[in-house]
Amino acid sequence: MLQPPTIVSTKDLLYLKDILTWQLLTLKQLHHYGQKMKMPALKQLAGQLIEMHRQHAQTILGHLKTDNAKGVQDFQARLQAMPAQPAGAQAMATRS
Repeated sequence: MLQPPTIVSTKDLLYLKDILTWQLLTLKQLHHYGQKMKMPALKQLAGQLIEMHRQHAQTILGHLKTDNAKGVQDFQARLQAMPAQPAGAQAMATRS
């Protein structure tokens, strides 16, 4: 199925909310552990994983935008508040 259905059941919405919560938790964990990593390659990998999970969340949000504008805006604000890279990952990657 290339497009989401026009009507999403309550059960589906709850499952999608769980998926988005898992994505946000994963982003937070990657950021946290990325800051603690010493190896530049691992910091860079953490940054790439953060971006991948951010894109997954954005894709899901894009599918939900039709009727759930307020909830999507709230989640997007939380998602945007997450840093894109662990601290020092960008500087380390450019030195490599």
